[in-house]
Amino acid sequence: MKHTFKSLLALLLAIVLLTACGTIDGNQADKKEKVENTQDQTGYPLTLEDALDTKVTLEEQPKQIVSLIPSNTEILFELGLNKEIVGVSDFDNYPKEAEDKEKIGGMEFNVEKIVSLDPDLVLAHESTAKSAEEGLNQLKDAGINVFIVHDAKSFDEVYNTITDIGTLVGKKEQAESVVSEMKADLNSIQEKAKEVSEKKRVYVEVSPSPDIYSPGKNTFIDQMLTMVNAENVMKDQEGWVQVSQEEVISSNPDAIITTYGYYSENPKEQIMGREGWKDVNAVKNGDVHDVHSDLVTRTGPRLVEGVEEIAKSIYPEVFAE
Repeated sequence: MKHTFKSLLALLLAIVLLTACGTIDGNQADKKEKVENTQDQTGYPLTLEDALDTKVTLEEQPKQIVSLIPSNTEILFELGLNKEIVGVSDFDNYPKEAEDKEKIGGMEFNVEKIVSLDPDLVLAHESTAKSAEEGLNQLKDAGINVFIVHDAKSFDEVYNTITDIGTLVGKKEQAESVVSEMKADLNSIQEKAKEVSEKKRVYVEVSPSPDIYSPGKNTFIDQMLTMVNAENVMKDQEGWVQVSQEEVISSNPDAIITTYGYYSENPKEQIMGREGWKDVNAVKNGDVHDVHSDLVTRTGPRLVEGVEEIAKSIYPEVFAE
């Protein structure tokens, strides 16, 4: 169990610290325009610069795509590319159709398996590009186009990621539509959050005892709490931090959110039953809730659903349907 937890935590931290995408400066924009001027009516050939400043050129719209990380896969499906996706990572579980795709491995992917799928595009990710450098180079040496997606660190960067992927796979208009819908939904949530009369202080736990981790500032979850008019009790700490039970007790949060109910049974009961926590406001009032980790960590279209789930958990009286 401990081994399983640590594996899941390693995956969570690897994926969560993702956050994505780059912009093009004036010189790069000029170069991009020159490339676009050579395109045929299909929009190809097309050249984009990836997260490692490598120019990737596709001669035609990709027909067979392999995704090495769940967030990329969810974006591809959202763009309607079910048929084009021929391989995904072992961790891909959404949408349901992803479970039926060929699996190419986890943090260490199977190069031979990917090559056997004959993809014309592999979508990798900046967060694992260094550790996977050898495998990615082998794919490139095999003549496969590899595009490394930026590690998004804000909602705006996620929007850019979706647009970049959409442009690369010939679905730019669909990508822009997805981004517009995400922005509209998020604006609606933030407008609703203005009705909150008393802001709650919230503690978020992303891994259970004994190795307790919580998001501090410069994380998506911290940004989400701000969006719904709540305060993160760990906001003074940076990134994903290991905290002691004493720190949580002394912070005395009004509400507690866990994100590990999908692999650890009864997360609320675990919190409610901890020794020394009975006087914490959230525990006294039973204001403890579990939100699925994928909704608040995967840098793709479902992040807005994560914001909504957090809002409903903290302020049910405002966000009740």
